[in-house]
Amino acid sequence: MELGISSFGEMKPDGVAGQAVNAHRRMQELLEEIKLADEVGLDVFGLGEHHRPDFVVTVPEVVLAAAATLTRRIRLSSAVTVLSSADPVRVFQNFATLDLVSNGRAEIMAGRGSFIESFPLFGYDLNKYDELFTEKLDLLLNINKNEIVTWEGNLRASIEERGVYPRPIQPAIPIWLAVGGTPASAVRAGTLNIPMTVAILGGTPDRFVPFVNLYRQAARNAGHDTTQQQLGINSQFYLADDSQRAADEFFPPYEILMNRVGRERGWSPITRAHFEQMRQLGPLMVGSPEQVIDKILYFHELFGNTRYIAQTISGYGIPHARTLRSIELFGTKVAPAVRKALGVSAIVTA
Repeated sequence: MELGISSFGEMKPDGVAGQAVNAHRRMQELLEEIKLADEVGLDVFGLGEHHRPDFVVTVPEVVLAAAATLTRRIRLSSAVTVLSSADPVRVFQNFATLDLVSNGRAEIMAGRGSFIESFPLFGYDLNKYDELFTEKLDLLLNINKNEIVTWEGNLRASIEERGVYPRPIQPAIPIWLAVGGTPASAVRAGTLNIPMTVAILGGTPDRFVPFVNLYRQAARNAGHDTTQQQLGINSQFYLADDSQRAADEFFPPYEILMNRVGRERGWSPITRAHFEQMRQLGPLMVGSPEQVIDKILYFHELFGNTRYIAQTISGYGIPHARTLRSIELFGTKVAPAVRKALGVSAIVTA
């Protein structure tokens, strides 16, 4: 099983037109985090696309290209690319360029996005949320498969025998579908035989087992070999040397993040009791290395996943040094134990 980190690049908004000190500092921290993840032997690092003042990453592929020059083997992915409000041609070109810069380590994790700011920003109709994603995913998959593209669309201009360049050094760029629990998304991923990553942010993990089964059943119904399917599980995480310290350090920024988003979406405020329940019985990977090892293996028992991605929220108030320590523990303590238990090795990239 592959083990990795993802980040949205959370930050304190600068609120200025230039001289964005917080954004600059956070970007340098992100690059240091990716470099460390590579050094401690993790398999993948993903960056999420957002268009808000409290997230620094709007173009993951640019940041990942910078990280490619600082790293040797770790795979570099978006987490996610908001495909509904992007142009698939440019998405492919950008990630193909990243692939050439990184010697074949680029990946795309395509999703519809959990925030909607990109739709008015780029002039897209939010009422066509799903239709845009379906059409643009079809074009992206076409481009990834073919050098010369002929494609007809309704919401994006059609393409008639045009080449899309550059081409990647990999035979094709790995494209994952990122989903949050909508059954239609699982059916889509399974039918198209696309690797799927499930973000589990609430509830108990076992509630997502039928969802994963739906993905595999859709693949079987479409005639695909499910023994080769790739499945990723993503949840928020934080590691410290002992469990109580991890909980005490992680809860304050977690409370800020969840309540900030919750106010926008009408959620009830997060309490410490709810947090502890999520930590013990829910998807939160917050605790000592031993606790996180056990929970990752529990996830694997539930889902048979081939990848686990641990999402950091360091920019909401966790000191950078503690985030680095968390990544170090994940790579040096958790990853080796999980790999040993499952009889797998870290990936090797040329």
